[in-house]
Amino acid sequence: MAVKPHPQQINVKPCATWSVRCGVHYLIIAGFITVVLALVLAAFRAGGSGDGSASRDHCGGGVSFEPLGEEGGGCDWFDGKWVFDEESYPLYREEECSFMSDQLACEKFGRSDLSYRNWRWQPRRCDLPRFNGTGLLERLRNKRLVYVGDSLNRGQWVSMVCLVEKSIPAGLKSMRTNGSLITFTAIGYNATIEFYWAPLLVESNSDDPVNHRIPERIVRVQAIEKHARHWTGAHVLVFDTYLWWLRPEMKVLWGSFENPDGGIFKDVEMTRAYELAMQTWANWLELHIDPFKTLLFFVSMSPTHQRAEDWDGKPGQNCYNETGLISKEGYWGSGSDTRLMQIVQGTIAALKRRGLNVQMLNITQLSEYRKEAHPSVYRKQWEPLTEDQVSNPSSYADCIHWCLPGVPDVWNEILSAYILLSGTQ
Repeated sequence: MAVKPHPQQINVKPCATWSVRCGVHYLIIAGFITVVLALVLAAFRAGGSGDGSASRDHCGGGVSFEPLGEEGGGCDWFDGKWVFDEESYPLYREEECSFMSDQLACEKFGRSDLSYRNWRWQPRRCDLPRFNGTGLLERLRNKRLVYVGDSLNRGQWVSMVCLVEKSIPAGLKSMRTNGSLITFTAIGYNATIEFYWAPLLVESNSDDPVNHRIPERIVRVQAIEKHARHWTGAHVLVFDTYLWWLRPEMKVLWGSFENPDGGIFKDVEMTRAYELAMQTWANWLELHIDPFKTLLFFVSMSPTHQRAEDWDGKPGQNCYNETGLISKEGYWGSGSDTRLMQIVQGTIAALKRRGLNVQMLNITQLSEYRKEAHPSVYRKQWEPLTEDQVSNPSSYADCIHWCLPGVPDVWNEILSAYILLSGTQ
């Protein structure tokens, strides 16, 4: 039986000098390594999708959301100007939308100046793709698109329903409400476009979709699961939370609403409370979202136009009776708090470092110019405004939400373009 030599007995002689034999050996090894690297690179390129484009097969993950500009460079869809276009806009008629909200139906409730419907958003370096309802529904076939947030996000959801409804035959669409969740179904596509009421994203005492006007707002900044279980499994998620945080301090509860006596209440500076809530939201996403199956979006703050002084208007007035846009480039109203959006941007950047991509829909600046596009007194919330309320627009004009058709349609044009650009599985 042969005896294995001790490791110290093995004598391997290096090529001390460049002989022909050593040169051949090195060439063979180098060629082998080159072939292996080429095969690995080819597999990596082909692995993303059947057509060589990883971004078309997956949602999230390494998807690039950047649209192409006129010369192939990046295009910022949010940097541009409003162009009056009564030939192409509006994209639908108020009366054509079966599920229009009376809170946003300005023409129905007496507004006579309807030019707010005819403005098209034009990016500087490229064109925004025209909304394609059939194409979007096809992309959403067998999928869920869910808007989560407050009444502004609900307005964007209503806009999306109105935009796609004309592409669906009568009898093949339905609407169902189940507590905080409202579901529009395109039956032929087995696709749903949903809205979930969670104005602060995390749990609060304002979570009832009807009875949420509470004098003292309380929030559980570390509790989100009660809401989030309704989003689980969605293929596209669109979040917003801003308006309900606008107060100097938030009362934070560490405990439960079911047993408030056993909890701890503390008044927390607003931005700190917002930051804690966003961390809870981000942690839930990181733990529960598959970046290759779900697209994530966050809508930046929707501007208000409650102080005419902001645009050199008459002191004490607001958006009531405004018919023109703000022309000053870069205009920024006093109602838009950049601190909150900086927190959102920081949270999204941290998620990206951890492998989860959330696309910010940065609609604030483009919407700042549209002081004339709010419902003002031409609306109904629970009941139509009384004559006394209509005659007192400084107190009762709604300069927060948006008439439809109108500004939120542009937000959805951009959202739809991102969805179609990124693709879904």
